[in-house]
Amino acid sequence: MPALKATRFSGEIVFLGIVPAGQGLASQPIERMELGFEGAAGESHAGRTRASCSRVTSQHPLGTEIANTRQISILSEEELAETAFALHIPRVAPEWVGASIVLRGLPDLSHLPPSSRLQGPDGATLVVDMENRACVLPGKVIEHHHPGTGARYKPAATGRRGVVAWVERPGVLELGQSLTLHIPDQRAWEFLRDA
Repeated sequence: MPALKATRFSGEIVFLGIVPAGQGLASQPIERMELGFEGAAGESHAGRTRASCSRVTSQHPLGTEIANTRQISILSEEELAETAFALHIPRVAPEWVGASIVLRGLPDLSHLPPSSRLQGPDGATLVVDMENRACVLPGKVIEHHHPGTGARYKPAATGRRGVVAWVERPGVLELGQSLTLHIPDQRAWEFLRDA
């Protein structure tokens, strides 16, 4: 019996980008993304391993080498629009928040179950690690474009920052393609509210 269940949900790729090494947080738009087991070609977040960051200090001392489950940053076009609305600006460009992929039409993307898969037409498969918590770094980029708004980015983006993922199966993604959602076939953990 399969452990993952295909769903009727999918998202259209409306943005692809990479963050070149040494270029800060902002991503550069591309039309085609080649995915290997290390992540996206040319991406500063690529690699089989990474140094642990502040998000996992309860498990690992800062800087410890761990598996890289943050190769790709996936956001929702709709949630970016909600963030822009909360900031009272016309839009939050995907580049400003270091997006790798932006999808249109996949509801509640930032809260996809961990271990969900997003699969492209050629079989390229991304495994969702978890929600990407909002932080202050994109606010600095947004401040450059809309002075006086950067400090409000973190609260505006909370619950809307997308997810991070890693490559389970290499392949190629292109603008206009759809990624189909597959979710773990299990109930939610009974003691989640008590944790």
